[in-house]
Amino acid sequence: MARPASEIWQELEELPKPTLTMLFAGESDRLASLCSTLDVPGGSIRFDWAKTHLDEVHLKAFAELARTMDFAGKRKALLSGEVVNVTEGRAAEHTAQRGLGAEESVAEAQNFHRRMASLVSAIHQGALGEVKHLIHVGIGGSALGPALAVDALARDGAMVDVHVVSNIDGCALEEAFAACDPATTLVAVASKTFTTIETMTNARSALAWLEENGVSDPYGRVVALTASPGKAVEWGVDETRILPFPESVGGRYSLWSSIGFPVAIALGWPDFAEMLEGAAVVDRHFAETDGADNLPLRAAFADQYYTRLRGCQTRAVFAYDERLALLPDYLQQLEMESNGKSVTAGGDAVGGPTAPITWGGVGTDAQHAVFQLLHQGTNLVPVDFIAAIAPGDELDTAHHRILLSNCFAQGAALMAGKDSDDPARAYPGDRPSATILLDELTPATFGAIVAFHEHRTFANAVLMGINPFDQFGVELGKAIAKQIEAGNTSFDASTEALLEAAGIK
Repeated sequence: MARPASEIWQELEELPKPTLTMLFAGESDRLASLCSTLDVPGGSIRFDWAKTHLDEVHLKAFAELARTMDFAGKRKALLSGEVVNVTEGRAAEHTAQRGLGAEESVAEAQNFHRRMASLVSAIHQGALGEVKHLIHVGIGGSALGPALAVDALARDGAMVDVHVVSNIDGCALEEAFAACDPATTLVAVASKTFTTIETMTNARSALAWLEENGVSDPYGRVVALTASPGKAVEWGVDETRILPFPESVGGRYSLWSSIGFPVAIALGWPDFAEMLEGAAVVDRHFAETDGADNLPLRAAFADQYYTRLRGCQTRAVFAYDERLALLPDYLQQLEMESNGKSVTAGGDAVGGPTAPITWGGVGTDAQHAVFQLLHQGTNLVPVDFIAAIAPGDELDTAHHRILLSNCFAQGAALMAGKDSDDPARAYPGDRPSATILLDELTPATFGAIVAFHEHRTFANAVLMGINPFDQFGVELGKAIAKQIEAGNTSFDASTEALLEAAGIK
């Protein structure tokens, strides 16, 4: 009979906490047990969790916790298209977009992909006239995923120049306008419901810009990416330029669906398909591997160790690759919108802290900004480093050698620290980090690391007993904003004064 989770957590809290130096000295097979390589098409990815405080005893206890929380059953439910978003009564079928899921959902995803591939091919062949630019309008997951993928993979030789606009601040849209020629620009409107106020407001302004600049049929330049195709038709988009995706694919998990249209239009369909396959490799690993050998689950064990057992309120992510500069932003939404909850899936108060605050930046820039706190501050912050062995540039190889040297040096320094008679020059060390090292940043390896983080997020949710697929926390502020727009306001004195000062009331 399985022990209750509370008993396992109590055992975990009472376990000794040896230093990282002690763990390396006492475990001859530490690297072999906590560093694994996953092969994907055209390369491999190294996942090194050796410089975390996980040891054999903690791994065994966390594995028992996973069994108690029915990780295997919940994983099966996720990957077979069962209802896992219990508060909204929905499945979460992003893996079906990559070929793993309920048979009918996989077939539907393949049909939608064929439809998208046909439209992408037609556009590239000139069916809509000359197309040099795409303004992709969305928000949240409808924008963050495409922005990350395009920035990571389409910096050189993009077939279409893509600009992702999410902010309702008109400055963001004007910046895209300034970079595009209206005569050769398409507009992609990405909205699950096709009612999102920020997206639809930006879309109307984009149509007005096209019309004001001599485009005779602005609606003929629009591609709709939505789970509500009927709404898109009502709005004025021809059904031949509507790319649907299922209601069961959530926004922050939607890059693999028609929301990925800007990626496919920039890279070409073969590269988009390669991105899907890279993610599918991780899906299969996640589905078929148990215990600490399951890479996303192992990462979740470390996440829970630091959040629950060491009181860490944040986790930092540093990409030592300029092409992945937007990855920390992407992970903020994925992790904090998914697991930033205070109740379990059953509606009870959680027994401990849930998602930490995810933040980060780009190396080596961050070394001259926030690493002071990481090395000598009073907060313990687990760090993830992400880098690629092959450079993304064609400059002197010294650039990339120095970049990687700094990445690896930071992890080593955080762990080892340095004694000094001068307290201001002393480094305490014993500060954890993990490293994800790609052979090369390609569509496949990119897809794999994004899917890895999706499954890591789900694994954390299972260990905490929460539902990672709703996001009611984002709704209240939006509802109040609508009240303000409607002139129906009655707020605290501070808010009322702000509205008056801004001329809104």
